[in-house]
Amino acid sequence: MRLIPYLILYLIFCILSSPLAYANDYIQISGLIDLRSTFSDGSYSIEELVNIAKNRALEVVIFTDHDRIEMEYGLFPFRHIIKKRIERPSVLKIGAEKYLNKIKEVGYKYPEMILIPGVESAPFYYWTGSIIKGNLTAHNWEKHILIIGLEKPEDYNNLPILSGAFSTNYVSQFLPATLLFIVSVLFGIFLIRWRGIYRKIGIIVFILSLLLIINYHPFKSSMFDQYHGDQGILPYQELINYVNEKGGMTFWSHPESKSGIDKKGRIYVNTPPHPDDLVKATGYTGFAALYGDNITVTEPYGQWDTVLQEYCLGKRAKPAWGISGADYHSEAGGKLGEFPTIFMVKEKTKEEVLSALKNGRMYVYQGSIDYRLSLDRFTVSDPSTHSQATVGGEISAKGSPVLEIKLSSSDKKNYTIQGRIIRSGKSINTFSGTTPLEYTYRDNYFNPDDKIYYRIDVKGPGILVSNPIFVRFIGEGKGG
Repeated sequence: MRLIPYLILYLIFCILSSPLAYANDYIQISGLIDLRSTFSDGSYSIEELVNIAKNRALEVVIFTDHDRIEMEYGLFPFRHIIKKRIERPSVLKIGAEKYLNKIKEVGYKYPEMILIPGVESAPFYYWTGSIIKGNLTAHNWEKHILIIGLEKPEDYNNLPILSGAFSTNYVSQFLPATLLFIVSVLFGIFLIRWRGIYRKIGIIVFILSLLLIINYHPFKSSMFDQYHGDQGILPYQELINYVNEKGGMTFWSHPESKSGIDKKGRIYVNTPPHPDDLVKATGYTGFAALYGDNITVTEPYGQWDTVLQEYCLGKRAKPAWGISGADYHSEAGGKLGEFPTIFMVKEKTKEEVLSALKNGRMYVYQGSIDYRLSLDRFTVSDPSTHSQATVGGEISAKGSPVLEIKLSSSDKKNYTIQGRIIRSGKSINTFSGTTPLEYTYRDNYFNPDDKIYYRIDVKGPGILVSNPIFVRFIGEGKGG
């Protein structure tokens, strides 16, 4: 019986020493964000995607089928009546309720998997050029935002996007013009009661006014249209605000992708890289820090650091978190599992995964589907107060922070790796070695009342990027 307390202490030590549990006993589970199914332009059904993910040791699948795949061009002045429209399968075309129900249905069949609904949205695009001149161009048609965590069909149906469902959200903005056309209809009716030329004029006024009411009705899904040029960040901010009100999350998808410039049939599409949108927009949850393209926003002093420093200075209400964007459509475009996001959770539940997404308790990886780098530990602590935090967290420090980093490979093999420690946008230290690797760094930095953050990135067999850990200095400081 005397051995029982020692056995309990031994078990606690083993748990705390495990690479899957640290900083308040978080466990790590791997998942994928940004997958497309046959509900839009993906090659596999929702169940097929879940089955592939399960067989590749992934435990979380976050679906982001397109909310709407549509392009429309109309002729002035009746652009919404005399128009050419091309539409492909999407969540809103097939039905948001069917989409959500299918994800739930598959979830019941695979209870060991965590399935979360979402969509990829391009809320706005605009036209320039002319079909006659051969230079008709759709701008920003592929500027996408991922929406995650909305569970009600009506929340998807009412998204503030072009060509969405009828909505009352913008009636107050459009009603004055509509009332003007209604007055014009009444005037036409008044003229029709007369004879001769007045009657003919009245008929013309009545018909034109009626068409204008139909064309400019106030029940639009967006306060913007595609015929009045670039609207800057406003259409995207409108979407972000809407999703926040509904309790969901938003992530900028592939902000530096160069694949958005192309020719499709007789028209051009032009969506250039837009990393500065991370700085222009506010209130969004995060962005794709890794995906299948060249990325610079995560480099020291890049747009991500600008956003994080604005948060530290109190200019933003919340930071921006990094995720891995799979952008998966089929095996032809890359293997499912090459871009995992690793969530740190208290227990394996959907609620915990959503909480990790919302609060930055995750790191991201790009590499082989057969093995990956594992960030077994990344903490910042203050020895003088014994406070400690991991990714997404924050501590108050009276002394110089101490960083502890542990890395290994999931296949237990030895790989050469190189890493950087970044403090508030500046690369302050590098480390290298062979997995498994342990590294401790004491940062002799202290500035009373200052708020800073640390993040790391690692290259070796693939790329690993952590989310930041924040530190607020208090007192006069004890480090040096």
